[in-house]
Amino acid sequence: MARSSESSLLSLHALRLKGFKPTADIAAVYALGEAETRAHLDQAAEAGFTLYRDGTHSGWTITPDGRAENERLLAAELDGSGIRDTISAQYDTFLAMNQDMLRLCTDWQVRDAEANILNDHTDEAYDQGVIVRLTSLNDALRPVLVSTRDEFERFERYGPLFRSALERLLGGDRSWLTSPMIESYHTVWFELHEDFLATLGIDRASEGST
Repeated sequence: MARSSESSLLSLHALRLKGFKPTADIAAVYALGEAETRAHLDQAAEAGFTLYRDGTHSGWTITPDGRAENERLLAAELDGSGIRDTISAQYDTFLAMNQDMLRLCTDWQVRDAEANILNDHTDEAYDQGVIVRLTSLNDALRPVLVSTRDEFERFERYGPLFRSALERLLGGDRSWLTSPMIESYHTVWFELHEDFLATLGIDRASEGST
């Protein structure tokens, strides 16, 4: 049975993954109650782990101390479960696919980097070639999603998010591959990557990723 996480950890971790967001958006990541999430974030703010900014765009952000606390809590959860090797192995599998994903996203946006020719998405054959590559990558990713989901409930969100983004892309909406404004395939990929890094206590720069 997949292990559940404390709601206080989930609230802080959701903020880590999402960046600057209002309470409702943070609560929605793991389907937590908004009042409960606000209470956890307020408590974290008292400890210096979060900040709330009020203005034209209001929301929460995690502090450097909050990131460290998030990693401490995740490490305790992981080591207490005795499955660090399992998650680490799935991360290694994911990381081996990461360069393919980055290259794929670049090809989706740029037809010829040397000539500075952007992809205007008028060449259907070119776009379909990139989408076929993404579909193959998605198939390769599926065992990673199943394995991590079976260990921690908080990883369950990724499968449906990837599936939804891919279905919308296949349905003709090109924004669902790389748009940063929605839960596009690349957005979800970035969050899964960040989830692995936070869970295993790995610095993104140290692994040579972007």
